[in-house]
Amino acid sequence: MPASIDRTDRRLIRALQEDARLSVTALADRIGLSANATAERMRRLRRAGVIAGYTVRLDHAALGLGLIAFVEVKLERTDGDVFSAFAQAVAGVPGIEECHMVAGGFDYLLKTRHRDMADYRAFLAEALAALPGVRETRTYVVMEELVAGGPALPL
Repeated sequence: MPASIDRTDRRLIRALQEDARLSVTALADRIGLSANATAERMRRLRRAGVIAGYTVRLDHAALGLGLIAFVEVKLERTDGDVFSAFAQAVAGVPGIEECHMVAGGFDYLLKTRHRDMADYRAFLAEALAALPGVRETRTYVVMEELVAGGPALPL
């Protein structure tokens, strides 16, 4: 943690990780500050980029997107032009929840979500095959999701 984040900031961040919908007043009560002081800390943490945004966690199965697949992507070449083209193209592909450049035996790891295996197969044939520089993919379909969204960051 940067030196500018103190114990009270950590309490504030932990509380927001538990429930980002807390009002400033409720958050202030929880961390033991005034509402004004809490609001100012939140503004400072947003300006510093510590708080990057607020989001809602969805039940993907309830939305009909119960199939998760992790896809290893190996590129034809590993040079700046291919990396740039891939990064630009992958950003707008529906179905890709996460994309990480990794070190090791392949170049990118994608986390994707789909209705079912037929939907994934269409995604593989239409979307992944169209990405620039893709030489090879390897898919791992999730049988059971044990931890989703991850725990709060340890502060």
